[in-house]
Amino acid sequence: MLSGNLLILFTAILPVLVLMIYIYRRDLYKKEPVGQIFKAFFYGVLSVCVSLFFSGVIEGTGLNHLGFSVLGGQVGTAFWGAAIPEESAKLFMLWLFLRKNKFFDEHVDGIVYAVAVSMGFAAIENILYLFSNQDSWFQVGMMRACLSVPGHYAFAVFMGYYYSLAMFGRGNTRKRSMVMMWIIPVIFHGVFNSLLFLMDSFSILSTLLMIGVIVFCYYMHGMARKRIQEHLRRDCGLK
Repeated sequence: MLSGNLLILFTAILPVLVLMIYIYRRDLYKKEPVGQIFKAFFYGVLSVCVSLFFSGVIEGTGLNHLGFSVLGGQVGTAFWGAAIPEESAKLFMLWLFLRKNKFFDEHVDGIVYAVAVSMGFAAIENILYLFSNQDSWFQVGMMRACLSVPGHYAFAVFMGYYYSLAMFGRGNTRKRSMVMMWIIPVIFHGVFNSLLFLMDSFSILSTLLMIGVIVFCYYMHGMARKRIQEHLRRDCGLK
């Protein structure tokens, strides 16, 4: 039983570690201290509690039940029940971590730390999902390793990209980025969840919706790679 639980835990954590190592290696010019990476990861773990608080506030307002159809209800839940509270919580913890952090001195650092925070959130979410589906934990783990965890990674890249622009930019760029670092991750997260939720409600369209998920993820991760490259070029210009 213990070995089985350890295997489930390993399956939940592995994709998180892989993506953290990947983004750490993408920081080409001045690596962030490993201790700072894990500290940001811990802030991400704490963001789960903040997200639950935000979800409770939204639940109290009834906003997550907007919509008079299955379609409207699923999209409303995707945004109000997941994307908005989760991305708001992660952004709050990222701000809390970086507001006086002396190591945040390059554009790409915003992405690295945003991913670390997001992976802390994703790790706890993954563990909860796998242990609550022990009869099918492997299938759930593989699905989340291919979709949900990389999704959290991509949302974080966008958040960190605009966070750095808000930090190092000036004038309108700074003001615009302060809005975009929240709204862009929320939009991508909401659309991603909407497609997945609709698959459960419209089984007759599940194949078509799955194709939509794959195409959307391909587009999203392509944009994320470009954002990383843009900040690497900016940082190269500072050398």
